[in-house]
Order: sequence, then C-alpha cells, then structure tokens
Amino acid sequence: MVFVVIHSSSSSLTTSDKDDNQNKTVTLRNIDGMRKYGLIGYPLRHSFSKKYFTEKFVKEKIHNCSYDNYPLSSIDKLPGLITSDPYLCGLNVTIPYKSEVINYVDIIDTESAQIGAINVLKIKRLKDSFKLYGYNSDITGIMDTLAPVIRKERVKKALILGTGGSSKAVNFVLNKLSVEVTLVSRTRRPGVLIYADIDSRILKESGLIVNTTPLGLFPDKEGKPDIDYNLLGKNNILFDLVYNPEITTFLRLGKERGCKIITGLKMLHSQAEKAWEIWNNDDF
Repeated sequence: MVFVVIHSSSSSLTTSDKDDNQNKTVTLRNIDGMRKYGLIGYPLRHSFSKKYFTEKFVKEKIHNCSYDNYPLSSIDKLPGLITSDPYLCGLNVTIPYKSEVINYVDIIDTESAQIGAINVLKIKRLKDSFKLYGYNSDITGIMDTLAPVIRKERVKKALILGTGGSSKAVNFVLNKLSVEVTLVSRTRRPGVLIYADIDSRILKESGLIVNTTPLGLFPDKEGKPDIDYNLLGKNNILFDLVYNPEITTFLRLGKERGCKIITGLKMLHSQAEKAWEIWNNDDF
C-alpha cells in the first residue's frame, strides 16, 4: 500500500500537555472493545449503509460494533465529530464531500490521490491526537461491477454522466479497463460535454452509459439525467450508481428500450466490504 502524506502533523484531540508517549498509537478497538463506524454526508435520507452494516454485524456475530449516520451540514464539522467520540474508528463518505474531505486527511493512498476523491476514512488515534487516512473503496465496487460486463460485451466507449467524486472513480476504473471515456456535465468546460451535445451518434457509439449524478435518488425518484432515451437501444448498457430505488427512472427507461441495465447494489455491497477490510486490516 503506497500513501501520499498531505499533512505532517496530527489533528489535536485535547489541549492537554503532550508527554513522551504522545506518538504511541492507541488500538482502534479501545479499552472495552467498542468500535464505532458511520457515514458522513448531507443529507443522508438515501443511505442504506447503516442498515447494511447493522445486518452484517448481526449475521456475522460481530460484537461491540455499531454504525450510525452523521449528517454534516458542513464538512468543517468533521474534526469536531471525531474529537467528540473516542470510539469512532472509521467513516464512509458520500455526497457531497468525497472531494472536499481530502483537505482534512493526513495521509491518502495513491489511487485516491490520483482520482481526487475519498469515500473511506480510517481514524488512527494517538495519545492526544489522531491521524486520518483516506481511501477510495468505490474503485473496488466499480471494478467488481463493470469489469465482467465490459469484457463480455467488449465495450470500447463509455459516457459518464456527472463529474463529481463518484464520476472520478468510474473514470479511473474505465481507463484501467482501456475504455474510452466521454464526460458530461451541466456546465461546459474543456474536455467535458454538456447534455445538449449528446446526439444520436454519441449515444450509439457509447456501449456503456453511467449515471454518477444523484438524479433519481430517493425521495426524488422521478429524477433522471437529461438525455434522449428514445435514442437508446439494445447496444447500450446503462449503469446507475444510485441504489435507492434499485431500479431508477434512468434504468427503467433504458430497459423499456432494450438496454441492458446494471443496478447500483452490487457496487454498494462490494465497496462496503472493502471499507470494512480497510478499517480492520493493519495493512491499511
């Protein structure tokens, strides 16, 4: 595992004087074995993470663990959250903080640094301070979901709708799979199309179309990216990172026109298990 050091000093937990043992790492499992994990983002009405991990703890008989949602109206509240609970060991990061949170980590792994987005935080506590390590388990989730499909269907070109943190992870994975990517956003800028640019030729050439925006996310279930769905057909594969609802309007409209569809559930499960590995493996 290769890391990039972003900040050289640990975030302060207290104002007490430091002693000779200040750099001694405190075990993540704490004195009584209690471990807390959670999700930060805003808002968090859409999240399945708490349900997923709570059920995992019960099913796998993982004791003294809990998982909660921490809706932060501003990312600058993150240090206070970590300081307030010494049992907090790790956090998932979702919309809209996957890119912004980089400013708060001390060390980031190289892939996350290349992407410019993080969705997993590992908290390593010292005597009176802590260090934040940043990772991106979306990479694993996206690779596990798309690699078999791309190889089977021989996808050469893809259209990525959205340019946020999740889009960066999708782009990274598709580049690794040698798929030519076109990015689409609401705002025109160099190397990025706007939705009005998407014509029949572009849609026909794009074997894979990925929605990385929150459009269609509960409770706005009727939301969808602004493309002409009547131009889609059996040669298109639609993948939606939104997983609540499982079949989004984007996917439903594509399926009605003969497209193959991929829901966000496999990615959700895969990236969640990777996050758990990161939190509980000393190699990270």
